[in-house]
Amino acid sequence: MGEEGIQLTAAEKRRRRRRSVALALVLAGLVVLFYVLTIVKFGPAMFGREL
Repeated sequence: MGEEGIQLTAAEKRRRRRRSVALALVLAGLVVLFYVLTIVKFGPAMFGREL
């Protein structure tokens, strides 16, 4: 049984890589955005409380 599957061309591999990097950057940007919004929403009171 051979592992033939779909063979991607070099151009397709580059496009897939660029798309993956773009998606990772968007996700990282959302994480940072939610983090910043959370800090802004809770304000300085978040840092002054006891753990």
